[in-house]
Amino acid sequence: MANPPISNQIRTLRFMAGEMTQAELGDRVGVTRQTIAAIEQGKYSPTLETAFRIAHAFGKPFDEVFQWAGE
Repeated sequence: MANPPISNQIRTLRFMAGEMTQAELGDRVGVTRQTIAAIEQGKYSPTLETAFRIAHAFGKPFDEVFQWAGE
């Protein structure tokens, strides 16, 4: 499988949130900038808790941030 079946809108949401940096988002959710970058690029699927924290940081429902392209 080339890409994980989970996609996200993190980059778009960061831009819409006053061009929030990956580091700023990482600080808000308790992970590193590198973790945010990997999640954003689809190279890493976050834990459920981290995914919810990211959605909460943007004030968005979970499914507006993450999408599952499963079966």
